[in-house]
Amino acid sequence: MKTYLVGGAVRDEILGYPYKERDWVVVGATVDDMLAAGYQQVGKDFPVFLHPQTKEEHALARTERKTAAGYKGFEVHASPEVTLEDDLVRRDLTINAIAKDESGEYIDPYNGIADIEDKILRHVSDAFLEDPVRILRIARFLARYAHLGFRIAQETMDLMKDMVTAGEVDALVPERVWQEMKKALSERTPGAFITSLRDCGALKRILPELDCLFGVPQPEEHHPEIDSGIHTLMVLQQACLLSDETDVRFAALLHDLGKCTTPRKEWPRHIAHEARGAEIVKKVCQRLRIPNEYRDLAERTARYHLHYHRALELKPATVIKTLEQLDAYRKPDRFEKFLLASEADARGRPGYENKVFPQGDFFRQALVVSKDVDISGLRELGYENMALANKIKEARIDAVTDLKKNYS
Repeated sequence: MKTYLVGGAVRDEILGYPYKERDWVVVGATVDDMLAAGYQQVGKDFPVFLHPQTKEEHALARTERKTAAGYKGFEVHASPEVTLEDDLVRRDLTINAIAKDESGEYIDPYNGIADIEDKILRHVSDAFLEDPVRILRIARFLARYAHLGFRIAQETMDLMKDMVTAGEVDALVPERVWQEMKKALSERTPGAFITSLRDCGALKRILPELDCLFGVPQPEEHHPEIDSGIHTLMVLQQACLLSDETDVRFAALLHDLGKCTTPRKEWPRHIAHEARGAEIVKKVCQRLRIPNEYRDLAERTARYHLHYHRALELKPATVIKTLEQLDAYRKPDRFEKFLLASEADARGRPGYENKVFPQGDFFRQALVVSKDVDISGLRELGYENMALANKIKEARIDAVTDLKKNYS
């Protein structure tokens, strides 16, 4: 019975990259051996145990055999006869197929260390073809390491394309797609997740509403990058600079989906793309079963991001109406995230990355001054019900009117 540190902890240790979790593989043991040593069994599909002290996961060395389409179609075999090399060969990438023994020596049968040094994401074996989740995972790893110079090996990209052509991606369940997408959004360069999925053809199957933005033109005077898909990736990059929150980044990613439905005869203009985009966002989130808080922020960002851009041009009454529609008085934290996603949209254009945009501060101050209206004083004057509501709105409009004088 031998225990080895495996997976991400070994990979990131070699890279000098921070990591939190450690996973272990146990060779030469049975389920009874593990239970007798005090481990707690938690795995359903294959034997996984929690260490009695550290509670870290320890899995018995195992092999897998493809039995059906999709990522659940596997038969797992774990026994004391399964070697460390047998276990490592079933892993997705060579950089994830490195083990470390109790003496600190690396076991690297598939040249993962060399691929780390060469900054290459490469599949271990043709077994990569058997699990469509691996397409999402390799895209996520690129999002994690692209800033270090990593790239996907051409032969691995070819396999990914073959999997898409074979329909393997169509077997992915929405929850797993969202799980990997959310993780990618938390990484340094989530745009690499999108581009790698697009390069292999998977984006068209998983998120066609986003894929179709590439090649759709915008007015050059406002968008020097012209292409709506390129703009979206630039907006996502700016969102990463403004916020670590994955819901802000998700809203930035989906903010312009309406431009995909603009009739070609209207190009490069996209009149009313905001309302169309908001409805598309809701359908995407329903299909991929994305949490409501992500959906609500993304839908509002799609619908109202032009209000952000035109903030200083809006009439005070329209400013108040926008704050109400965004539910800013009840949910100021979400309103702040809307402002960040909208600012990312403004900055996501060549030459605009470092420009000062006062619209966000204006909206923040508009919320403060309009919220400070003396409602109790209005009640003391005898206003109630609709009359009170109208007076509150009037007072808020007056407050924003005074605020706008500072921006004239």
